[in-house]
Amino acid sequence: MTAIALKPELNSLGLAKAPADTRVVVAMSGGVDSSVVAAHLAEQGYDVVGVTLQLYDHGAALARKGACCAGRDIHDARRVAENMGFPHYVLDYENRFRESVIDEFADSYLAGATPVPCIRCNERVKFRDLLETARDLDADCMATGHYIQRKSGPAGAELHMAADPVRDQSYFLFSTTREQLEYLRFPLGHLKSKAETRDLARRYGLSVADKPDSQDICFVPEGNYAAVIEKLRPGAAEPGEIVDVDGHVLGRHEGVIHYTIGQRRGLGIGGLADPLYVVRLDVEDRRVVVGPKELLARRKVPVKEVNWLGDQPFVQGREIDIDVKIRSTRPPRAAILRPLSDTTAEVELLTAEEGVSPGQACVFYAQDSSRVLGGGWIHKG
Repeated sequence: MTAIALKPELNSLGLAKAPADTRVVVAMSGGVDSSVVAAHLAEQGYDVVGVTLQLYDHGAALARKGACCAGRDIHDARRVAENMGFPHYVLDYENRFRESVIDEFADSYLAGATPVPCIRCNERVKFRDLLETARDLDADCMATGHYIQRKSGPAGAELHMAADPVRDQSYFLFSTTREQLEYLRFPLGHLKSKAETRDLARRYGLSVADKPDSQDICFVPEGNYAAVIEKLRPGAAEPGEIVDVDGHVLGRHEGVIHYTIGQRRGLGIGGLADPLYVVRLDVEDRRVVVGPKELLARRKVPVKEVNWLGDQPFVQGREIDIDVKIRSTRPPRAAILRPLSDTTAEVELLTAEEGVSPGQACVFYAQDSSRVLGGGWIHKG
């Protein structure tokens, strides 16, 4: 009788190895989410290695609250590792973070864009540099505390929105490549609420169970973008004129960096019957251009640096019906995607959106599905 070869059983991470023989590097920010991931995998018997990144000045970080990867958070991550009995390392990525994220953030803002540095951090630091470090440590995969799902599809690993729409972080992870997705794991993506995560933290006895979520971009205290830009690029806040779309001067400003597309408050223009909004930033002439709300509406959105995760070919001449998000807080809207090259495309929104700004992400989703099809960066065209 011919023996039948049995397929090895997959563990909870989808790998054909026993948990004890499976090394997992967990990216630990010191918050409750990544701490729960590390503790949960350690309890299941995996060979867990915790890694925390020091991304900016440690001394300044010690005084910060509500931001990831600060000095206090490094301490919290270390405590979790000690309590759960797995090794923990702190890697100094300060120079990489400045070069890959902060410098581009400052330059983009000065160019009149509205950058999203958290996406670049995931793309260039966590899922590129840290992922390579995980491979150097002979890890079988890398796990994070992001709220997003990785599912197996006929063409390989797929990216899907989190089960909890309130916590979904797919907008910030659109640039994850297929190769990276094969190696990454997101153990929290299936949870229905953040309350479940905190309940797990209490079950594991983690000191961070009730730690508040981070609110700000980690290197932008209190959300004050302009103050950070002035510190990084002294002299950037040069005064100029506030003008209407016909070029008539309506007032003065203290620097284009204080304004974003769609802004209404803080213009300092009084005595007008109808409200005005920032519709364009003319960086070269240091002008803030304002106009009525209807001028903010756009249907055609040019995108570059496209990362395509769909199964059908991304080639010029195709039209692909998709849903898109142009801001993390807005629901997906129906659109038509027209590839122009391997990495550029035009997105036509079926319903015009207001406040579309260069520097933001445009994230693609399969219609009537949780699947993320990638995305690109909005530019001026």
